[in-house]
Amino acid sequence: MNTDFVPVTLDLYDDYMAFFHAAPRRSADYTFTNLWGWAEYYGLSLSFRDDLCWVRQNRPFPRIWAPVGDWGKADWESHPELREGVTLYRVPDEMAEVLREHLGEERVAAEPSREQWEYLYSREELAALSGNKFHKKKNLVNQYRKLYGIDYRTLDVREHPAGLEDVLQLQEEWCRWRDCGSSPSLQAESDVIFRVVGNWARLPGLMGGSLYVENRMVAFTIGEPLDETSLVLHFEKVQPDYKGVYQAINNAFARHAPEQFMVLNREQDMGEEGLRQAKETYNPTGFLQKSTVKVRAAV
Repeated sequence: MNTDFVPVTLDLYDDYMAFFHAAPRRSADYTFTNLWGWAEYYGLSLSFRDDLCWVRQNRPFPRIWAPVGDWGKADWESHPELREGVTLYRVPDEMAEVLREHLGEERVAAEPSREQWEYLYSREELAALSGNKFHKKKNLVNQYRKLYGIDYRTLDVREHPAGLEDVLQLQEEWCRWRDCGSSPSLQAESDVIFRVVGNWARLPGLMGGSLYVENRMVAFTIGEPLDETSLVLHFEKVQPDYKGVYQAINNAFARHAPEQFMVLNREQDMGEEGLRQAKETYNPTGFLQKSTVKVRAAV
């Protein structure tokens, strides 16, 4: 068993995805796109074992994330990461339960990480916007449609490579509007978007959509499948001068996404109150809950 950690590089995609596909619960945090995209910012590295792939964060401080793989079949006792006193971060609740079963209830202390919970939505609900709970959203979509029409275009590096150039241009405009230079977190996210979009062809599974007004991109969203029935949306940006554009891109992507995907995962709110309120207004149907887990000494 090799316990060495190595940087997250594109040539590890196939090796990593074998572990990711084996995981009983797939979180947005652990998609290869997310890990590779944010690898430099968080100083992420991977350790491939026989049964699990561990994720380590080095910046701004060292942390061990949950491992990826078939948790039910893993030989947990053989992993030095589970020593007494260790703390694991971003642990899906399903994995915390597996740890309790293998290590014993008394050895696993799990504290909910509300800021890391991933918001889950019904794609059908966001596509239809029916009923009173979506009344304001639907009004804004209708206003956008009346003012600008709906020119929706799929993002595809092979069929429409110019669309990716438009994404980067819109991201630059968005950063000027939000003054990314004065916000390390917004600048980091912008760098990640440029990194991911610039390597679109090397990240299988990426998909997205965009809205245009008079042949100018005014919104885009980028995501990928998590499993056979759910999609995660990693990035969504708009030109804010267009009334209702946020609601319009959200609705348009839900309408055009393949019908097999019934759940849209829109990631976490990171404890930002404004972001939390915005995500809650779309009426999530549930959460992918995560905890911070501390391993206690055996009794």
